[in-house]
Amino acid sequence: MTSPITGGCACGAVRYEADTEIEFAFHCFCRRCQRMTGGGHSSAAALPSSDVKLTGELKYFEQVSDSGFATHAGFCPACGSPVLRKTDPFPDRLYMHVATLDDPSVFNPSFVVFEEAAQPWDQTDLKFRDIP
Repeated sequence: MTSPITGGCACGAVRYEADTEIEFAFHCFCRRCQRMTGGGHSSAAALPSSDVKLTGELKYFEQVSDSGFATHAGFCPACGSPVLRKTDPFPDRLYMHVATLDDPSVFNPSFVVFEEAAQPWDQTDLKFRDIP
């Protein structure tokens, strides 16, 4: 039996639960993720959107990603925590920010994207790999 993946924003106004496994997990070093997280990269876990139950209200900010596609960043309007991202090319998937997971130890990144944009002070031993 799969343990539910649960998490939420810093203030608890937004919560999510998914009775599924994480599809894949990764680090993104693009400048948009750097700005959104206030750090050198974002770390995300991909979940099928049909399996995610969200409670509370998210506000979305749309921007064009480094790959040229629109992304939609979901933030808690009360505390400002970035909770998830959605992308136009993959509408059936949500990318949950790892810091929002109740149990972040389930995060097991298998690749990085936009490593060429990585800051010299923020490195990982992972390298880009295509995923199926």
